[in-house]
Amino acid sequence: MERALHPRQGRVGAAIIGLVAIWVVGSILAAQAPPSSTEAQRQAMQKLAFLAGHWSGRITVVRGPGEPLKATQTEDVQYKLDGLVLLIEGKSTDADGKVIFSALATVSYEDASKAYHFRAYNEGRYLDTELTVPGNGFSWSYAGGPAHVVNTMHLTEKGQWQESTNVEMSGAPPRRVVEMLLDKQP
Repeated sequence: MERALHPRQGRVGAAIIGLVAIWVVGSILAAQAPPSSTEAQRQAMQKLAFLAGHWSGRITVVRGPGEPLKATQTEDVQYKLDGLVLLIEGKSTDADGKVIFSALATVSYEDASKAYHFRAYNEGRYLDTELTVPGNGFSWSYAGGPAHVVNTMHLTEKGQWQESTNVEMSGAPPRRVVEMLLDKQP
């Protein structure tokens, strides 16, 4: 004698079959995709190892007409997540030691696209862009409205962190708005 299924039993069985189907399809797709290599990511991130540590020095910021702002800049750089992410915390302080600018950034490497990703946070805003790593330095850029911003950093022959930011507006020649020179601290 056949026993009729309770409606609830039919739904549970269908849900189990659906979950198994999702697992099978997911397994097939995962087998086709190349695996992400955390070791390749760590190796790529080691190209930025020269940044790790505590840096400080002078920064000059041009914000418009008038005298440029001069301050002390610090950059604290450390690896996180077993070398997969670089965390950069920057602060500018005035002559009285008051923080007048602070930012936090992360750098990571995606082995599938072979690209470095830079995400920076400041005053409730953030920026996501690609980071290029040529030798002992880095650069990133973005377009915002009519402005194109380019930031470039490199190590000098003396091992100093030299960084500048240039802004180009509507085809006008680039204008330097930030210049900084930092020494690595013991």
